[in-house]
Amino acid sequence: MPSGDDAIAALRAALAVSPENAKLRVYLAGVLFDAGHFGDAEIQYRYLCTGNGGEPAVRTGLAKSLWALGRESEAAEVVSALQDEPGCPPGATLLYARVKAKAGDYELAARAYGEAVALDAGLADEAFERELSQRTPRSPERVPAAIDPRDFADDLGDVVEKPTITFKNVGGMDPVKAAIRMKLIEPLANPEIYKAYGQPVGGGLLMYGPPGVGKTYLARATAGESKAGFINIGISDILNMWLGNSEARLHGYFERARKSTPCVLFFDEIDALGGSRQQQPSSATRMLVNQFLAEMDGARDSNEGIFIVGATNAPWQLDSAFRRPGRFDRIIFVPPPDLQARADILRVLCHGKPSEEIDFLDVAKRTDEFSGADLKAVVDLAVEARLQEAIEQQIVKPLSTRDLVQAASRVKPSTREWFATAKNYALYSNQGGIYDDIVRYLRL
Repeated sequence: MPSGDDAIAALRAALAVSPENAKLRVYLAGVLFDAGHFGDAEIQYRYLCTGNGGEPAVRTGLAKSLWALGRESEAAEVVSALQDEPGCPPGATLLYARVKAKAGDYELAARAYGEAVALDAGLADEAFERELSQRTPRSPERVPAAIDPRDFADDLGDVVEKPTITFKNVGGMDPVKAAIRMKLIEPLANPEIYKAYGQPVGGGLLMYGPPGVGKTYLARATAGESKAGFINIGISDILNMWLGNSEARLHGYFERARKSTPCVLFFDEIDALGGSRQQQPSSATRMLVNQFLAEMDGARDSNEGIFIVGATNAPWQLDSAFRRPGRFDRIIFVPPPDLQARADILRVLCHGKPSEEIDFLDVAKRTDEFSGADLKAVVDLAVEARLQEAIEQQIVKPLSTRDLVQAASRVKPSTREWFATAKNYALYSNQGGIYDDIVRYLRL
């Protein structure tokens, strides 16, 4: 009998004498796995998992055995559960990466692989790296380099904008502008008064509503109105496949804003960065949410003079901790423009274009439920029709009320689908009255 089998036989004999010796059983399971006896290894690991469910290292061994036996769905269930627990072994994270790659989710697989190798460089697998590099936009590096947040903040350069647009450039939205003025703009104009009442100059504001209603434009106009700097942060500016780098990038942007006060730090589609931790697929994404919350609290670094503005189409996906007082303590519903606002937006969109005397109010009456983006589509369609005639006749054709009315009949409001979803949340998941504005808007 080969020496390997002799060792296994000796371990089995010792375990028969002391069956409750967990360390001995773990060692036997590892020897069995290394010898290719995956089924026997699974039996030992399952025995160890009875009662208290098994330590993370034991369940990792069980998952590896199941994976080696071709029972991939069972292995996936084990390692997916491990990702939600503290102290998840790097080997489990590596197997999780393989599970996700097998399922075709190569972006998440690359992130998980980066986490595993960062914790244990001995887990690096060149063949798996090549597979991920062929399937993902950014190839995983063999030795991931962590970002120094201080260096990252310095390297951001001229990321701080100085917007020239103000509230005068924003059609309608008077209630929304009034709320923003009270929360963000007046504190800068009257800092002593606010401090007398114990109110900080700075804070957080969350705007939510259908896509295309002008949340990003409004945030930029807020910076212009208050003569503050403006940093526009998207998902790709933060997310990084290597462990800890997303948090470092986030901290870097906050540091850059702290060096440029007063500054509006704007997060578009914030639900993608601050989604509910209960629904996050891995510990890395939950860590990013924790970092975000810590930055907003300003526990280590003062946020005086920083206005943190978030925008989302799906507030129900945002982690509830963001709505705690001191974070996004002012939540504003941004509805589609009303009648007068639609007329104002159409007037702005047609400015500078050849046109007759247009009855913008009449067109606005025919565009109920239209967002600002929908109105732009109306103007674009009208211009396109006139352009075609102008090219054919070699004469500039001015836009008319009729042109806009005809174009409006071809555009369907994009807000309806959003309100169908929002209505369900407003009726059945309105804890704390967060969606009362939707209830009032829809007259539910």
